[in-house]
Amino acid sequence: MSYPQFFQQPFRYMRWASHERPAIFYSFVIGTGGPLSLVIAPPIRRYFNDGPREKIPMTYPVPSGPRKIPEGYDD
Repeated sequence: MSYPQFFQQPFRYMRWASHERPAIFYSFVIGTGGPLSLVIAPPIRRYFNDGPREKIPMTYPVPSGPRKIPEGYDD
């Protein structure tokens, strides 16, 4: 049985591949979504006013003044 050639009939080939070789076809479809999201996601984020995130602190803030020693927890 012959199968359709991609460059001659691309939509017919995609329909055939989705039925006959679904794992390969859908992994290709999902794999193309990653690079496309690099182009599509930033304008959508700007549209919904989702700005840049706050930076993660790299140190723990040390409080000023003397340390209060806890009481009442002696063993």
